[in-house]
Amino acid sequence: MRQSRPRSLAVALACAAFAAAGCEQTPLPFAANEDSRDYTAIDAGPSSVEYTGAIRIGVVPSASSVTIGADGPWELVEKATGDVVLTGSGGSLAVTIETPATIRTIYRLQVACYGEAALNDWLARAHALGYTTWTESLGFCTRARLVYPSTDHSFGARNAFRNQAIADGLSGTDSFWTTGSEISAAVLRVAGSSTVMVDEAAIMRSDNGRVTINGTPYRGIAEVAPNSTGTLAGINSLPMEDYLYGVVPRELPPTVYGELEALKAQAVAARTYAMRGLGKRAANGYDLLATTSDQVYGGIAAEHPLSTQAVEETAGIVAKYDGALIEALYSSTSGGFTADNEEVYNSAPVAYLRGVPDAQRGNAFENVPSLDVFKRHANPRSLRGYNGGDFEADWSRYHRWTFEWSADEIRGAISAWRGIDVGTVHEINVLDRGPSGRVIHIEYVTDAGTFTSTKDAIRSSLRFVNASGGYSSMLSTLFYIEPVIDRKSKAVTGYVAWGGGWGHGVGLSQTGAVGMAEKKATYEEILKHYYRDITLDLAY
Repeated sequence: MRQSRPRSLAVALACAAFAAAGCEQTPLPFAANEDSRDYTAIDAGPSSVEYTGAIRIGVVPSASSVTIGADGPWELVEKATGDVVLTGSGGSLAVTIETPATIRTIYRLQVACYGEAALNDWLARAHALGYTTWTESLGFCTRARLVYPSTDHSFGARNAFRNQAIADGLSGTDSFWTTGSEISAAVLRVAGSSTVMVDEAAIMRSDNGRVTINGTPYRGIAEVAPNSTGTLAGINSLPMEDYLYGVVPRELPPTVYGELEALKAQAVAARTYAMRGLGKRAANGYDLLATTSDQVYGGIAAEHPLSTQAVEETAGIVAKYDGALIEALYSSTSGGFTADNEEVYNSAPVAYLRGVPDAQRGNAFENVPSLDVFKRHANPRSLRGYNGGDFEADWSRYHRWTFEWSADEIRGAISAWRGIDVGTVHEINVLDRGPSGRVIHIEYVTDAGTFTSTKDAIRSSLRFVNASGGYSSMLSTLFYIEPVIDRKSKAVTGYVAWGGGWGHGVGLSQTGAVGMAEKKATYEEILKHYYRDITLDLAY
C-alpha cells in the first residue's frame, strides 16, 4: 500500500509536471490572476503614454463616498488650482460629490473670418455693446463668433439674438449657428474636522509618503476624482517600483513560492504589463485597476521582503519584442503546455506568445497532454468541492482536475449560459482544438437547438457546480469531455470532463516559473522560455 508522506515543493512540481502516478502533494495556497483579467489590448499595440515617474491605480473604481487619510502630517490640495486647502496630522477625510459635473451646449453665431485690423475693430465694437466673443485663428484669417448667452435654445430666442446682432452691425445675414460644449468641473465636499469644497479632484499628500484610501494603506498620494460614470474613484498615484511592491506578492505569494528567480520573472512581467497599460483606463482618471481585470495590487499590507527584493533586483527591467513592450500575459497553471494567443483570444498571432511545454520535454506536439494522460493521472482533483471566486490554488491541485455532471446539472449549466431552458443536452462535441490541445470550438446539441462557443468564452459556457451549489466557469479550455452512459439502458446520464491548468494559459505560467526556478533557471531563462525571442531592457 502506498504511504502518504511530506514531499518537497520541487518533488511536488515535478510530479505534477510529468503527470506521474504515485505522487501526492499537500495543497498549498496560491493567489493567481484569473477569469476576469482584461486582455482586449492584445491587438491595440503598446501604450503611447509616456511614463513620467508615477502610475495611477484605481483602488476604488466607483463609490458615492471615498475616505482618505494618513498617519502623520498631511496636506490636501485642490487639483484644479494646485492650492493647499487643508492641513492636518493623522485622521481621515470623507470625500463626496457636492455638485456633479455638467455638460452644457454652447451656441455661437459665426459672423466672418477677419484679418487682423478688421478683427480688432469688430472685437472693440462687440465688447462695447456687452457681447461675449469667441475667436479661432486659421492662420490666414480669424473666425469671429458671438456667444449666445441664454439657456433658452429655442429657434425663436436664438433668431432674436441674431437679428439684434445684425441691427448692431456685428453680423450679416450670411451668419450661421455653430455649437460647442462647456464642461463644468464637479465640486467635491471634503469633510473632516473642517469642511472645504474643491473643484475637479482632491489630492492628499503626507510627510511620510504614505496614505490610506478607504482604510487601506498605500505608498504615494491619494486622489479622489469623478469617474466616467459620475461616481467617485479612489486613486493611488505612486512610483512604478513602489506599485510593484504591492503587486508581485499578490500575484505570486512569496510565503508559499519562495523562489527568488520566479518572483523576479513575475516582477518583470508585471512591470511590462503596467508600462504597456499606461493610459488604458484614462477615461476614469487612472491607468489600471487593482484587481484581476489588470493586476492584483494590495498596497503596503501586501508587501513582503522577498518579493520586494525581486522588484529591486530587476528595477526598471521590461520585456520587449522587436523593440516594443510585449503584452506580458500570464496565468496560474498551464496544465502542461501553454497556448498560442489566437487559441484563446480573437487576435492575430503574436510572435512571442507561442505555446511551449511547461515541462522540459521539448516542443514536439506529442508532448501536448492527451486524454489518456489526463485519465491516467494519479489523483485528478474533483472541482465539485471548490467554491467559485476563490483565487487561491495549489499548483498540483489544478495541474489536473476532473468533473462529472448529472443530466440535470449539465442542463442547468447550459441553460444558465444561454438564458433559456435548453431541455435535454443530447451531445457535447469538440469541433476543433488548438496546437496546445485546448478546445477552440465546441457545440452543445440540445432540445432547444444546437449552440456553439469558441476560444476562452468556452469557459463561461461550460460551468461546473461549485461547493456553494452555484455555477463557476471552467478553469481552462484544456480539457476532454465524454458522455456518461448507463451500461444497461445505454442512455446518456451525464457528462464527465478531464482537464488541466487554471487560466487562459497564454504566456508565463506562474507555477511553471516556480518549477523552473527550483531547477535553477534564472529569471531571464524563465521569461525567455514563456515569451519567445524577447529581449530584457531598461525602461527607465
